[in-house]
Amino acid sequence: MAASMTADAAHAMAFSLPIKIALIGVLGIGAQWLAWRLQRPAIVLMAVAGLIFGPLLGALLQFNLPTPIADFVQLFRLDPVNDFGDLYRPLVGLSVAIILFEGGLNLRFRDLGDARNAVLRMVFLGGPIAWVLGAMAAYYIVGLPLLIAVMVGGLFVVTGPTVIMPLLRQAHLKPRPANILKWEGIVNDPVGALFAVIGYEIIVFQLTGVSAAAIFGRLAFAAIFGVVIGIASAYALAWSFRRGHIPEYLKAPVVLAWVLAVYVLSNKLADETGLLTVTAMGMTMANLKFAAQVEMRRFKETITIILVSGVFVILTATLTPAVLKAFLLEWRVWAFVAAMMVLVRPIAVMLSTLGTGLNWRESLLVSLIAPRGIVAVAVAGLFAAELQALGLDQGALFVPLAFALVGVTVIFAGFFIGPLAKALGQSAGGGDGVLIVGANPWSLGLAKALRDMNINVLIADTNWRRLRAARLDGHNTYFGEVLSESADYSLDHSQFNHIISATPNDAYNALVSVEFGPELGRNRVFQIMNNDGEAEDESIAFTSRGRTLTSRGRSFDALTRDWWNGWRFRVTKLSDEYSLEDFYRDRGDNLDLIVAKKADGSLEFIQPGQEDRARKATVLSFCPATDKDVSRGEGAKRAGGSTLAGPTAKLPT
Repeated sequence: MAASMTADAAHAMAFSLPIKIALIGVLGIGAQWLAWRLQRPAIVLMAVAGLIFGPLLGALLQFNLPTPIADFVQLFRLDPVNDFGDLYRPLVGLSVAIILFEGGLNLRFRDLGDARNAVLRMVFLGGPIAWVLGAMAAYYIVGLPLLIAVMVGGLFVVTGPTVIMPLLRQAHLKPRPANILKWEGIVNDPVGALFAVIGYEIIVFQLTGVSAAAIFGRLAFAAIFGVVIGIASAYALAWSFRRGHIPEYLKAPVVLAWVLAVYVLSNKLADETGLLTVTAMGMTMANLKFAAQVEMRRFKETITIILVSGVFVILTATLTPAVLKAFLLEWRVWAFVAAMMVLVRPIAVMLSTLGTGLNWRESLLVSLIAPRGIVAVAVAGLFAAELQALGLDQGALFVPLAFALVGVTVIFAGFFIGPLAKALGQSAGGGDGVLIVGANPWSLGLAKALRDMNINVLIADTNWRRLRAARLDGHNTYFGEVLSESADYSLDHSQFNHIISATPNDAYNALVSVEFGPELGRNRVFQIMNNDGEAEDESIAFTSRGRTLTSRGRSFDALTRDWWNGWRFRVTKLSDEYSLEDFYRDRGDNLDLIVAKKADGSLEFIQPGQEDRARKATVLSFCPATDKDVSRGEGAKRAGGSTLAGPTAKLPT
């Protein structure tokens, strides 16, 4: 009978585990998608999903439910520790290793710019200060044992780059505080994990009765060995890539497999030092030059998004109803969170940034914006399991503390980063701007007309001479290749949320559109067509290019020809009194509608067949100059081989 029940239980587990794995994927990626739609931090929505399908469904099972309903709830209830069994800890550990490697892969030292000194001071001086103060808060406020408090204080030094980056795009901060927040988040992830590793190793060695000298000696050796292994692995892989020893299609999978291998190897020497190894490997590869680096980074980003989504849902689901209730009602938890936000972080930032050139407003903003992210929760979950395996039940508080700190700091930063930046004078202005790729007479005229509509414009080109006219006209410019790796960090992406690729090269326009489409959304990426009236399915594939710019979809050559024939951009306010039909009657049916600015300030770019979107809006058009315009001096103005748009004419309403 017992054997039969055991067999039934094993069969039920084998049946339900694939469903739960699929559910974790759906919940995690679904939360990411919903966060993108709502423009909110994904980490909050992933936590909600994990709480609903973990502890909340677990609490529901405590009631006397009818058997069919109870079976249905049990089938979809997530209980990762029991669902995955012995695989739970290694799965979380390997996932965290890949996440940290991908974070290190994004760190190129040359991109630190004028934030270098502040970032280095905040990491190597502010980090230890925050570690000590955080450990004191965990010890005196929460009442954790000293060594576990040391682990908690060390880990919570981290700030999450996966949370910071979306916030920076929304807040439009000035460059220096934005760079400090971004790079501190990337560098601090492995540093905080290392601090936690140090605390964990001290606990392990203490339980085995090893002396303090032996503890720190082995830790130092393990850390140095891990860093050396990580750096050597990065150089070895880069060398093999350059020599062609690994085919293109295997490069990213080989790197992924090697990350897992060096992580496990380092952990055999000292538990969890593999996190330091993979981070050092990622940072080294980020600063080496080798082929397929961009493709490899994209592959890693995809894997990391999947892992971040799954791990966060899993860790949230591990919270039991009892633990969740205990820490929600425990004032010490919330007092600890408040101390970390208003005492520990500000003190560490203020002390570490003295003498770095930051003014008090920049330091205050940076000190108040410190959302913790997936690494804090993932590493906390990993060490909580390790501590409990050592018989230290207090380790169970690691995860609730992490979730409380992550939740409060993310919500605070998400709602207050914008108002704080404006109040402290650190806002760079609105981000509802337009990036125009390609400086030429027509695009410069378009830029001037958009600026006259109070729309921020940034003009990018790889030719310094072509940007000369834009600079003379007072436009913001970017000299360089927008598709390069350096542009990922040197180009301020927070200043625009629309892009127009306006070069004579149709393939390049499509490439720019494909590159920026995932970040901005395909509905905000536009390009000039190559041939007049060319059907979308006769040119570059629709999914491999941007949307058609202008209501008539004319080519670069046609637009340029009309520009030299005297066509100009016009800004016109359309209303019930002066309709779109009136505008066509006055200006002619062959005009091109470009963009409509709605009453709320939002932009609607007009594509072929979408002319009705211009109704009751301020519309920018490209149309022939009339005799009245010429008599007012609004004809073409030509100087030094460059053509600039003349003052825009607004028809009376």
